[in-house]
Amino acid sequence: MIAGPALGGLLIAAFGLPLTYGFDVLTFLVSLSLLRQMQAAPPGGDQATVSLRSILEGLRYAGSRKVLLGTYSVDIVAMFFGMPMALFPAFSHEFGGAGVLGLMYAAPSVGSMLATLTSGWAGHVHRHGAAICFAAAGWGLAVAAAGLAPNLALALAGLAAAGAADMISGIFRSTVWNQTIPDELRGRLAGIEQISYSTGPLLGNVESGLVASLAGVRGSIVSGGVMCVAGVVVAAIALPTFWRYDSAERL
Repeated sequence: MIAGPALGGLLIAAFGLPLTYGFDVLTFLVSLSLLRQMQAAPPGGDQATVSLRSILEGLRYAGSRKVLLGTYSVDIVAMFFGMPMALFPAFSHEFGGAGVLGLMYAAPSVGSMLATLTSGWAGHVHRHGAAICFAAAGWGLAVAAAGLAPNLALALAGLAAAGAADMISGIFRSTVWNQTIPDELRGRLAGIEQISYSTGPLLGNVESGLVASLAGVRGSIVSGGVMCVAGVVVAAIALPTFWRYDSAERL
């Protein structure tokens, strides 16, 4: 996620799109050959039969837990409003073109890596609901700052800060899930999160593109970040149980 986009941008700038796509195909062939050598791990223990009823059971459980709803809601808000990735090609033209585009796509992952490497402090935080809200709001603010940046360095710094905030939110969301989801429902709830994770960024890119057609690229990026913060505030007010969630009270 760090080296790939940066290398892709450099390849496009140096050799053009056809050769870059060809190189990309070769990397997929390598990964597929490695995947073919892997063996499937058999499921362990008693496994529930896959059925519509079991899926609905997972949905009912998620819908009945305000804390879980809060984690999903805040994440969806952040992805829908604060996901300007589709605008990076147009945004990069202000700073240098394809080579810069690769850096823009890599910057959030750089921030995520730095946040992960320095995440030891997270173990001392017990108000996980509030932490998720602050991290998601931080994502929105960082995205808005990137949209306002007058030069490339500040734009990349904003995107890296956004990636760091997203990783912090992910750490606390995963912790909440591990603390509140029974083992027998963990797979089904992970499926719900996967649906959200798969569709949220796509819808966010559509939203950013539509707003950009009306307010311009920078206007879309900045307004998306601001709307992300506003959405997080609404979610925290609407779900006070989630906002007050404290893992220390479960001990």
